[in-house]
Amino acid sequence: MRCKSLFRKLFIWTLGLLASLSPLAFAEAVSPQEQVQVYASRATGSLMLLRGEGFQKSHLARLETDIQALAAALQSLPQGSDGLRSSHAELVTQLRRGVSFGPSEDNVPWGYPQELSKALRDFLHAARQLPREGASELSAKVEYLAVQYLSRSYIGTFEIAREQPDTYLGQDERLLVPAIDAELAALDAKANPAIGKLKVRWDYLKAALNDMNSQSNALASVSGRPFAPITVDRHSRALTQQWMSMY
Repeated sequence: MRCKSLFRKLFIWTLGLLASLSPLAFAEAVSPQEQVQVYASRATGSLMLLRGEGFQKSHLARLETDIQALAAALQSLPQGSDGLRSSHAELVTQLRRGVSFGPSEDNVPWGYPQELSKALRDFLHAARQLPREGASELSAKVEYLAVQYLSRSYIGTFEIAREQPDTYLGQDERLLVPAIDAELAALDAKANPAIGKLKVRWDYLKAALNDMNSQSNALASVSGRPFAPITVDRHSRALTQQWMSMY
């Protein structure tokens, strides 16, 4: 009888503990497949920052770090594909080309921005074809939006995958911001203070992303204010790093 009573108390205590946990505690970890997408977008954003901010040594070092992080993430994948490996090689080639032109915009071939965006899209598409668990791609979406923002700030409109309107690759802030909003709104900030901090950062970031004005060919924000690529880059990285470390 004593054993049954002890088991019953332990069972009730366990149920109470589970009920007190945030929904995020039951979320699946960010998959390696999503992580390579995050690192690919980060590396592309770093190249845009390097070119746009005058080839500073710190930005060049960060680009190299991002390229290495992407390679390491690829190595950690439980499985890969020929398409992923070839698209990775092409993306790195385009990133290296972007450095080789030097700081002068006059030396950049007119078609290079399109080639860079295609290389990133092809890699992200190949990564999404790998088996994955869970439906969330929040961190990948945020970093992809950051690339779009930096592109409009520094080199021109980023070409999304318009043939894939049902995936984040074919979407801009008009669809991605509401999608990220909905995912974050479903999380309980009261149960986990870290979620509250995440939402505060997102509220700041989405104000800039919504001002991107992707529906216009003119490289001007909706509000008319100057773009803030360094700020968007910093907050995007901080948000996705915080999101990925919460699992």
